[in-house]
Amino acid sequence: MFQGPLTESILKRAVDNGLLEIHLHDIRSFSEARHRQVDDKPYGGGAGMLMQVEPIVRGIEEISGKCLPAGKAGKVVGGKSARNIQKPHCIYLSAAGKRLTQTKVERLGKKEWILLLCGHYEGIDQRIIDGWIDEEISIGEYVLTGGELPAMVLVDAVARHIPSVLGKEASAHLDSFSKAFGRKREYPQYTRPEEFRSMRVPDVLLSGDHRKIEEWRKSKLL
Repeated sequence: MFQGPLTESILKRAVDNGLLEIHLHDIRSFSEARHRQVDDKPYGGGAGMLMQVEPIVRGIEEISGKCLPAGKAGKVVGGKSARNIQKPHCIYLSAAGKRLTQTKVERLGKKEWILLLCGHYEGIDQRIIDGWIDEEISIGEYVLTGGELPAMVLVDAVARHIPSVLGKEASAHLDSFSKAFGRKREYPQYTRPEEFRSMRVPDVLLSGDHRKIEEWRKSKLL
């Protein structure tokens, strides 16, 4: 599922230029069950299946560098070479998580390493959340079949705040919901032609008066 969205356009260039590394891990590869099972029925009954604690924790620990305490450095192999790095910031993509916002995206953009766990089925064993997850994130108040799509959204949003990914550093800081815009939606924008099917570009944008243009743009923030 990840190959298309994460291997095109801006994200592809970021990876090719060494600005971003993306590694995909199949949770089933961490299962020791005969058929690589990673789910089971919930205790107490109920519909659906839950992802088991053992394969997920095993995966988190192996990827993180064998269960290192917070703040300790460990050697992790990934991308071009092995390197010493802090343990990852572990995020579980879940409808029960806190809403993803631009403020949160900017904060995550400063993290050196993020590990995303995609929920599936009815969710995951609560012990994983209690012991190994730093925060739960949702992209909206609705339920999807899995956490893969939210993970792609998060990667795309966060990658824009990695230096040089967008080319122009101002691009990510002058977006809708940015601090520069008071967390409001961006103003309308126009380009050539000046008139299209009787719809004209606002005269103020053609005036060359930068003070008036700035005032107009601020008035259009929502």
